Amino acid sequence: MRSWRIAALVVACGALLGVPDVAAGDVGSGLLLLALAGCFAVLLSPLPFPRGLPAGEARERSAEDGRPVVYWRPGCRFCLALRFRLGREARRAHWVDIWSDPDGAEAVRVVTGGDEIVPTVIAGETSLVNPGIDAVRALLPAR
Repeated sequence: MRSWRIAALVVACGALLGVPDVAAGDVGSGLLLLALAGCFAVLLSPLPFPRGLPAGEARERSAEDGRPVVYWRPGCRFCLALRFRLGREARRAHWVDIWSDPDGAEAVRVVTGGDEIVPTVIAGETSLVNPGIDAVRALLPAR
């Protein structure tokens, strides 16, 4: 549930701002505020990301198929930017939401020296913290 808190807060704020406009007769402005809040909520939710795995399962699968593990969290603009820049290639990595998986958060803290800096990408012995798109693409297995 923690992953959805930011999105829910954005929707609640949009409702607090938009519903009074609708009630006052300014339907267009109220609906616009609600629609914008809904769009931002989607961006800040887990929805744009491939279905996540538990950290342990992601590590096991990565060892088997050579795909990197991308640790992320909802609301992280750097994670969102990486996800959108990868496009369909994002499916060639295993994604772990550190807010919904304490083992994933611990894996990130080990790599970053105690911080939860995301995105963190781990592939075999290679660990990258907030990497560029080219560095991540280099870790993705060939199709």
